Amino acid sequence: MNAPERTQAFVLDEDSGEVKIVYSADTKVANAGTFRLNKEDHTVGNLLRMQLLRDPNVRFAGYYHPHPLVYFLDMKIQTNNSTVAPVEVLSSAIEDLANETDHLITQFQDAMESWKRENDHAEMATQF
Repeated sequence: MNAPERTQAFVLDEDSGEVKIVYSADTKVANAGTFRLNKEDHTVGNLLRMQLLRDPNVRFAGYYHPHPLVYFLDMKIQTNNSTVAPVEVLSSAIEDLANETDHLITQFQDAMESWKRENDHAEMATQF
């Protein structure tokens, strides 16, 4: 079959020295840079873009995923001033998303425990 291996889409090839993120500063636009995120697609790209655009220090955030069978995306970030680097705002966005994910997990677990308690009591009442 002509299809690529499924693991090529998400497993880094460490033997060839493939890294997750590569940063290159933009030479034409001040306070800007491009990040190449290997083994990622629109899911991560759109999450990061939206989180970056919430940051008041970010002037521009966008990404480009060239083709579904190409397993990287390029993310361009420009900040408002030279005191905040694109690396800093991307790091902050990743940290904020991790905190939001932790909060969602906690809320889900609390809701499940509450639902189990309510349904266990209702089940016990109908048994007698």
